[in-house]
Amino acid sequence: MSAESTSLPAPETFDYKHVGTRWVGLCVTALAALLVSLLLGLTDPKQFAFSWLFAGSFFFTILVGCLFWVIVHHATDAAWSLGIRRQLENLSSLLPLLALLLLPLLLVGHLVWSWMAESPAKNHELAEKAAYLNVNAFWLRTACYFVFFSLVAWLMRRNSLAQDMDGLAIHSSRNRRIAFLSIPVGALALTFWSIDWLMSLQWRWNSTIWGLYIFAGTALASLCVIILLANALRGAGYLSNMVTAEHNYAFGKLLLAFTLFWSWIAYVQYMLIWYANIPEEAAYYVLRSSGSWKVLGVILVAGHFLVPFVLLLFRAPKASSRFLGVVAGWILVMHLLDIYTIVLPVLHPSGFHPAVLDVAALLAIGCTLGAVFLKQLGDSPLWPTRDPRLAEASDYTD
Repeated sequence: MSAESTSLPAPETFDYKHVGTRWVGLCVTALAALLVSLLLGLTDPKQFAFSWLFAGSFFFTILVGCLFWVIVHHATDAAWSLGIRRQLENLSSLLPLLALLLLPLLLVGHLVWSWMAESPAKNHELAEKAAYLNVNAFWLRTACYFVFFSLVAWLMRRNSLAQDMDGLAIHSSRNRRIAFLSIPVGALALTFWSIDWLMSLQWRWNSTIWGLYIFAGTALASLCVIILLANALRGAGYLSNMVTAEHNYAFGKLLLAFTLFWSWIAYVQYMLIWYANIPEEAAYYVLRSSGSWKVLGVILVAGHFLVPFVLLLFRAPKASSRFLGVVAGWILVMHLLDIYTIVLPVLHPSGFHPAVLDVAALLAIGCTLGAVFLKQLGDSPLWPTRDPRLAEASDYTD
């Protein structure tokens, strides 16, 4: 069917009456969780440091993943994803706020990254890595990561909103150029962020595909979030002409593809380290294969790969938005478990030790981001209303 035969869908703007008391509930929960985190953090600053890093890393991967999908949209000149692109832009624009929420790590960084508290003069292993692992360079690189991702997200959203006003195709061309530049730079930034914030928790350990492993989880988790958000908006009566059953098939295929991608990278990393059997490299899995952490590891393997693989293998169920929502929610929980088993075993090497601060940190950061997202949801149309690919997007068939 040609684009000319398709009538363009009428623009939609979110009506805040559909928020109800949710926004107030998010604000109250965020404030309460921030207060609980502060009070408990004063009594146990080390647990606070690890819990805050765990929650911050979880939401960072989601927001950067949303930016990744915006970049892919423009780099490939895609039309099918136009209906959900604005929400990807809105989510990725929360990165500066997340950076502010993570500022407490400046005060407790030495508690979570043990190398910060050690002197290279007394540790020859650390001295060999001191050119990279030093406090000033660490925080400078961290600032660069957040500035880069925040700037790209802001520029792309600004151009998208400007196109809503004047309809000029030049804005799409600008975003395409930004996307091409962002792909290599963003890949390096995410890789080095994963090394700095997560790998250096065990600074003697290293993996040459660690950045790829984190990227796979990032892309998959953000895809789950946008599926859940699209379902919520459709449940409220929006996006009916822009996100259809054909899009469900596309979402389902992407979920399956990135589930397999994450599983393959996880397997290759484990297999190579196990086969080489080098003590410095094996330390990561030795820690996570001890005590109750081993149980969580088995759950992660089965839940992050086997369950979604079986559920997404067949085409027919993927037409159901409810089915996809359940699968996406399950995978998102598994990504949360993945980040948890990366961060918290360093603090509790003897075994799984749940803490109130873990939940409080998640609620504090997540509800704050959610409240700001809901507040800006109605400030712009729910999709780019004058994008040149709108006719093609509204006539999408899988």
